[in-house]
Amino acid sequence: MPWHFTEPGESASWGATKSGSGWLCNNLWQYYAFTNDTAYLRRIYPILKGAAAFYKDMLIRDPKTGWLVTSPSSSPENAFMLPNGNHASICMGPTIDNQIVRELYNNVIAASTLFRIDRSFRDTLQTQLSQIPPPGRIAPDGRIMEWLEDYPETEPHHRHISHLYGLYPANLITPDSTPDLAAACKKTLDARGDDGPSWSIAYKMLMWSRLYDGNRSYLLFKHLMRPTFATNINYGAGGGIYPNLFSAGPPFQIDANFGGEAGLAEMLIQSHAGYINFLPAIPDEWQQEGEVTGLKARGNFTVDFKWKNGRITSYHVYSKQSRILKVRLNGEIHTVKTSPIR
Repeated sequence: MPWHFTEPGESASWGATKSGSGWLCNNLWQYYAFTNDTAYLRRIYPILKGAAAFYKDMLIRDPKTGWLVTSPSSSPENAFMLPNGNHASICMGPTIDNQIVRELYNNVIAASTLFRIDRSFRDTLQTQLSQIPPPGRIAPDGRIMEWLEDYPETEPHHRHISHLYGLYPANLITPDSTPDLAAACKKTLDARGDDGPSWSIAYKMLMWSRLYDGNRSYLLFKHLMRPTFATNINYGAGGGIYPNLFSAGPPFQIDANFGGEAGLAEMLIQSHAGYINFLPAIPDEWQQEGEVTGLKARGNFTVDFKWKNGRITSYHVYSKQSRILKVRLNGEIHTVKTSPIR
C-alpha cells in the first residue's frame, strides 16, 4: 500500500524507523534468490546499491559501544521504559535496523561480486559490516535484546516482534548456524505469547517454523483458521477467518492470508540456509503420511516429495539444467544432482 509520505510519520513508535528501504530490498532480493535470474538482479542492483549507500552515509558511531548504528530510529512499534520511569520509542540502533542493514550489505556485496563491479563500494560495505552490531545479542533473561541497551519493554506481549527479523525473513539466525541466538528467539516468542492480530499470529507461525517447532507453528495456524465474524479492531486476542476465507485481524488483513500460506510452506521445506531442508517443522498431526508437488526452493529448484511416519520416502529436485546441490534429508546432509525440469 502506498502511504504517500516519507518518514518521520505520524507516531514515533513506528514513523521514525530508518530501515524501511532495506526491508523493501529484501522482497526484491528474495525474487532473485528463488528464480536465480541474474538479468533481473542486474536490473534491481541500482536499487539495492542506493539503499546501501543511504545507510553507508547515515550510520553514526554509538558513543557507548563504538558500533555503527542508525539514529534516530525506533523498534516498530514497541516502546521501552527509561530508568526514570518515562516511556520512549526513539533510540539508537534498534536490533531490527542492525539486522536489516547487515542483510542488505551482504546482498549488495554478493551482487557486486557476481557482476565484478563497484569494488571500492563493496570494500567500504565490508568494512562497515565489521562495525555493525551482531545479528542478535542475548539479554540476561535469555531473550534477544530489542534495543542497544537492555530496556524493559512497555508492552511485554506486544504484537510486533521486530527484533526477530534476523530469524525471519532474513537468514541471519538459524538453529544450526547460531543455536544460542535461536534459543534466545524461542524465549522471546514465549514471552511475547501467541495472541495478537492475524498478521502477528502468521508472523509468529513463520518464526516457529524457522525454529523447527512444527507443533507450535501448527497451533498458530489453527488459531488463524478459527471461524469469526468480528470486525472490530483488536490488537490483542485477534485472528480467525471469515466465511470467504479472508483472514480477520480483525478487521480483514491480507498479509495474514499470505503469511499463513508462507508458514505452511516453511513447515514443509526451507532453503534459506544454503541447502534444501525437507520437513524441517512437520507437526505431529501430519507425520503419518503426506505428499507435496511443485514447491519452489531458492536457486530456482522445484521439489516433489513424499513422507511416511515423519520421514521422507521419495523425492525429486528439478531444475532447468542439471545441477549439484545440498539437501537435508531425514536429518542428514547429502549432496545430490538435480533432474532436468519436467
